Amino acid sequence: MRKPTASDRIDLRSLVADELDALMAELGLPRYRASQIFRWVHRFGATNPAGMGNLPRDLRTLLGEQTTLVPLEITAVQESSDGTRKFRLRCHDGPHIESVLIPREDKLTLCISSQVGCALGCQFCATATMGMRRNLTTGEIVDQVYRVQTQLEPQQRISNLVFMGMGEPMANLGRVVRAVENLCQPSGLDLSPRRITISTVGLVPGIRRLGQMMPHVGLAVSLHATTDALRNRLMPVNRRWPLSELVRTLEQYPLPRRRRITFEYILLPGLNDSAADAMRLARLLRRIPAKINLLPYNPCRPDHPELRRPNDQQLDDFAEALRAKGLTTTVRYSRGLDIAAACGQLAAT
Repeated sequence: MRKPTASDRIDLRSLVADELDALMAELGLPRYRASQIFRWVHRFGATNPAGMGNLPRDLRTLLGEQTTLVPLEITAVQESSDGTRKFRLRCHDGPHIESVLIPREDKLTLCISSQVGCALGCQFCATATMGMRRNLTTGEIVDQVYRVQTQLEPQQRISNLVFMGMGEPMANLGRVVRAVENLCQPSGLDLSPRRITISTVGLVPGIRRLGQMMPHVGLAVSLHATTDALRNRLMPVNRRWPLSELVRTLEQYPLPRRRRITFEYILLPGLNDSAADAMRLARLLRRIPAKINLLPYNPCRPDHPELRRPNDQQLDDFAEALRAKGLTTTVRYSRGLDIAAACGQLAAT
């Protein structure tokens, strides 16, 4: 077998289990070697085949020649007064992404990115100012988890994942699904799909595909408006898939029993916080098992001065209006606001 150049080496982190089995067969090696390598990569976060101690030396050398395991590089860590930590990670080709670790009671939730930048142009999101640079690979998606895990105490484990960082997960869904598959493998981190949530601004084809491929993973939809006129303005994706089509797709989503779709709703005083908005939201979601996460707008776009942060009373009043309409509603106060790690503030430049 020829020695490949650096650019065409196989990224071990991006292979799912079946592909790793196939690679071992191609190399004329027994299948159990694939299981050993998978554990090294996805349970122990290996960064070099040379460290895979239970593999024979010639196999470690071969892997070093044929594959790559270049990890993301943590270049900065910021800690908020509330314990939230933001990690800045450099990809092998230079661009940076951000991931956010959120401690809450007995949970450690990691918010991870799926793209470098974003093409969808939501007005309330700092990532939109970066434009779209590229999709993350499957290996880069999972490695955010492995690199952050190395920064924790030995007894600490990341318990929950949310795909709510930089980028639109449904625009990179093939790689996101592969990443989830690897993260949930018993020989890897063995995360439960029920502890993973994938967020979207409303890419209808991606929602349909996710329902077919991984219905047990949590689904969160960024809604933020109850009329097409306002949603078109805030979220250009709505011009392609308006509220009627989005809601119809979600009504047909194959939810497991006792599960709900989470709707993220950023409160923008004077724009989407009226009694009429509460009524329209209840009408839109009346056939969907739903729960609402009500969020304050986190200032991040000085180019849109009409977007203002609500005060606590405005948040509580709108939450009560939604509850009065029968909607399960939780106010999610900002975490990591003082380090620009809160919802909508991620923008690695």
